[in-house]
Amino acid sequence: MSISLWKIEHIGLPASDPTSLANWYVRVLDGTVKWSDAVVPLFFVEIPGPLVLEIGPCGRVVADVRDNSVAGIRHFALRVNSIDTAREELARRGVIFSEEPKPAGGGGRVLFFTDPEGNLLHLVERPSDAVL
Repeated sequence: MSISLWKIEHIGLPASDPTSLANWYVRVLDGTVKWSDAVVPLFFVEIPGPLVLEIGPCGRVVADVRDNSVAGIRHFALRVNSIDTAREELARRGVIFSEEPKPAGGGGRVLFFTDPEGNLLHLVERPSDAVL
C-alpha cells in the first residue's frame, strides 16, 4: 500500500465533559455531530475543513494540555483568510484570546486560544505564496 493512499479520518480528543465539549465545537466552530452514543458518551464532530474530532471520556486529566513543548499532539491549527476577522467572530462566540497574533513558522501569522477543556488551538493566516 502506498502512503499516498492514506488520509486522516479523525483525531481523538478525550474530555472530562465530552457532551459539553462537543456542544462547544458545534456552537463555536460551526461543527456538526456526525454520530454520537449517549451511553458512553462519545461524539464524532466534524468542523469545516473538514476535520473530524472523536470526543469521548478521558480516564485522567494531565496538568496542562496547553504546554506546547510536551510530547504528543498538543494543538491543531485552523486556517483562515483573516486572523482579525476570525478573531472578532470567535470573540462574539465567547472565545477569549490571551495573547496577540505572532509570526507563523512557514510564513504568515498565528493566534492561539483554548477550548473549555484547555486544549490548544490556533488560527493560522498564510500569504498567498506560502509553502503550506
